[in-house]
Amino acid sequence: MFAKPSFDENGLQVVCEMNGSHADMMMNIYVKRLKAGETYRLLDEQNETAVLLLGGEVEFAWGDKTATGKRANPFERKPYCLHVCKNTAFSVKALADSEILIQQTNNDGTFDPVFYTPETCLYQEFGKGQWGGAGHRIVSTMFDPDNAPYSNMVLGEVFNQPGKWSSYPPHHHPQPEVYYYRFDKPQGFGASFIGDDVYKSVDGAASYIESNKNHQQVTAPGYEMYYVWMVRHLPGDPWYKTTRFYEDCHTWLLDEQ
Repeated sequence: MFAKPSFDENGLQVVCEMNGSHADMMMNIYVKRLKAGETYRLLDEQNETAVLLLGGEVEFAWGDKTATGKRANPFERKPYCLHVCKNTAFSVKALADSEILIQQTNNDGTFDPVFYTPETCLYQEFGKGQWGGAGHRIVSTMFDPDNAPYSNMVLGEVFNQPGKWSSYPPHHHPQPEVYYYRFDKPQGFGASFIGDDVYKSVDGAASYIESNKNHQQVTAPGYEMYYVWMVRHLPGDPWYKTTRFYEDCHTWLLDEQ
């Protein structure tokens, strides 16, 4: 499925909710616009929470710690993200007009808060030497089972280069996944393939990838596509690199140089 939710009068965009729209994604995902001087506060008694800076300048505060993050826009590859377990109070104060993305899911476990910076995120470049460079993309990962086995989520970013493909070859996995899109120019666009359906990807839209649905993405020439990729682990079946399953008819692409 695919949608472009509107921002409400308080600058909140509801991408999905566990007890609301797209509940089968098993996550709460919101985007919040903060005016300079505005503070977002949260203390959730059931859910772990990750807050990712999309753009602007903010001060994160939790416990007796504070940290700042500054990022002109998502295409500046400087992710700052605070990840906390349930019952952990935190705040995000906007030092300039800013945007943040909030990802949540239920988690009975506890863990110490982690603050991710551009220096501590994993950056990987894929596809540059495959298919004539048609699959060239850059992926940053805040957390996944490698560095956060205590989490029930995965959070990362993809920088889909103009005219190129990502999340490719077509693949699927049992765990639900959400992509949230931004483009370097407001008129930018691409295409999201989910199963046998194709949707026009636009700025501020989201793809909702159901369990075991094949999916892949492409962006139009001249426009860089950014998307936040968010996965919800299943009980006893966490997402991992080995849970990506490819359609048999496309597996030959894995060896194509």
